[in-house]
Amino acid sequence: MKVNEYVSEFECFFGKLLDEHPELVEDQRKGWNIWWDHKVDLEAERLARTDAVPTPAYYYH
Repeated sequence: MKVNEYVSEFECFFGKLLDEHPELVEDQRKGWNIWWDHKVDLEAERLARTDAVPTPAYYYH
């Protein structure tokens, strides 16, 4: 190992984990698609913002 090739403890752990469980990469990709890569319905978001009931000035009665 060269001086410039420092590998942290976490990188060693994670590299070993992925070597032992390569299916985790596909699971991660599926999770990413569920939570992040989806079309946004701008009209539904606008409606949700405009239909909200305003919070009273003094919330705790």
